[in-house]
Amino acid sequence: MRDFRDAKLMARSLREALAEQAIEIPHSKALEMIAAQFGYDDWNVLAARIEAAVPAERKDPVSIQPAIPIFRIFDVAKAMEFYRDFLGFTVDWEHRFGPNAPLYCQVSRSGMLLHLSEHAGDASPGARAFVPITGAAAFQKELIGKNYPYMRPGLEQMPWGLEVTVTDPFSNRIAFCEREIKG
Repeated sequence: MRDFRDAKLMARSLREALAEQAIEIPHSKALEMIAAQFGYDDWNVLAARIEAAVPAERKDPVSIQPAIPIFRIFDVAKAMEFYRDFLGFTVDWEHRFGPNAPLYCQVSRSGMLLHLSEHAGDASPGARAFVPITGAAAFQKELIGKNYPYMRPGLEQMPWGLEVTVTDPFSNRIAFCEREIKG
């Protein structure tokens, strides 16, 4: 169960849910809304509460965040059809060094960040990412329901959990896995 320490993730989820309803709000507004839901005057007060909740012995001066995979793409339209339309990712930002320069962008869904790049030196096609997920069966059902003509991912029981593997048009693979907790 989520609590106030998950506020940033909750704000991202709120933005994604509103975007699906064609309602766009800035991230700062989502943070303020989450703070209000927890009964705080504003985000700054909640952020201070989150920081105070981390025990001193766990406050490492080095903070390593989850990795952000970079996948090589060759066709922006096909990439958007796959990542945005099929997998349900949101395009967070796009960058080009000039009008005809290759695209570099970030897509996300439910806290997972992924960078897509047309730049030749950024990544090799055929990469693979392993992504922990909850609700693997529901996710697989969602994908099948979209009738994406190039893929109908299955749900596979692996020794480490329930897995839905997809392959993008550029041979990059993502294994979404609901890991089993062994007691």
